[in-house]
Amino acid sequence: MTQQRLLVDIVRLDPEVPLPAYARPGDAGCDLVTTVDAEVRPGERVLLPTGISVALPEGYAAFVHPRSGLAVKHGVGLVNAPGTIDAGYRGEVKVILVNHDQHETVRLKRLDRVAQLVVQRVEQVVWRETESLPESERGAGGHGSTGGFGGC
Repeated sequence: MTQQRLLVDIVRLDPEVPLPAYARPGDAGCDLVTTVDAEVRPGERVLLPTGISVALPEGYAAFVHPRSGLAVKHGVGLVNAPGTIDAGYRGEVKVILVNHDQHETVRLKRLDRVAQLVVQRVEQVVWRETESLPESERGAGGHGSTGGFGGC
């Protein structure tokens, strides 16, 4: 089965930056790199440029996700995970990293992979105000209402 692929226009703002690429077949996210060296001290956050800008088609958005390897090895996450890139945005894609490690500074080098970009179809809604909502099995059960943690 051949999957149809979405064509997205991209501009390399830095000629040495590789185009976002999937590491393996079937991956959802493309790797993003940073164009600068950075040191991120414990608890610190930093805004990193990626050297690209994109023009997503209307009806799509891109979401910047953390890299699991950076998270588990160095405690690095994204402050606003996932970061949202709307179809109308034409500026440089940037990543807001945070170092959650309590002791070690994270040192990133230019062209290190720092995040991944997932492009998805999105819907715009028309809100219909009503006096009540239809019943559901879950109802108004919120945080923790479905269990899942053996310590409780």
